[in-house]
Amino acid sequence: MTILLLVLLGAGNGYWYYLDWRDHSQDLPILAASQRYGVEPALVKAVVWRESRFNATARGSRGEIGLMQVLPKAAGRDWAAAEHAQLASAALLDPRTNAIVGAWYLERLLKRYAQTDRPMAYVLADYNAGRSNVLKWMQGAGATNSAVFLEQINFPSTHNYVVSVLRRYEHYRPIFPPKS
Repeated sequence: MTILLLVLLGAGNGYWYYLDWRDHSQDLPILAASQRYGVEPALVKAVVWRESRFNATARGSRGEIGLMQVLPKAAGRDWAAAEHAQLASAALLDPRTNAIVGAWYLERLLKRYAQTDRPMAYVLADYNAGRSNVLKWMQGAGATNSAVFLEQINFPSTHNYVVSVLRRYEHYRPIFPPKS
């Protein structure tokens, strides 16, 4: 019985080590992309956590690719045009490229919602559900008040997405402090 308990405890410790390794496995591409576009690394990492759980080869049901689940025909195309670069969809499986495109997109959204009290709530809703839905939820006080905005998100999956990424962002902030 004691040996079985020790084996189970050892397996449990291995699982926690794996989670810790996975959680830091993409730190270098995240930090580089964050620095390139001036986006808080904790935000990029929180999005990566929610979108792919740090799996660089993740693929979504609507064609999203990689760490940040970038849509090649939307964000990928827009990034390539803005940066005067060529971007093949397969390149989005490279963690560095994917993080760069995703951070660029987040930076663009942060500028779009800069007039709000807490832009990240709007940014994450847009990242998850798109601009047209965010415009529907930005009615009345929700146009600039993020608490009201969150209440007006009528897609439970998007509401949960925003809340979970914001929580994970707060978790990562001590690991990736904002720029001074």
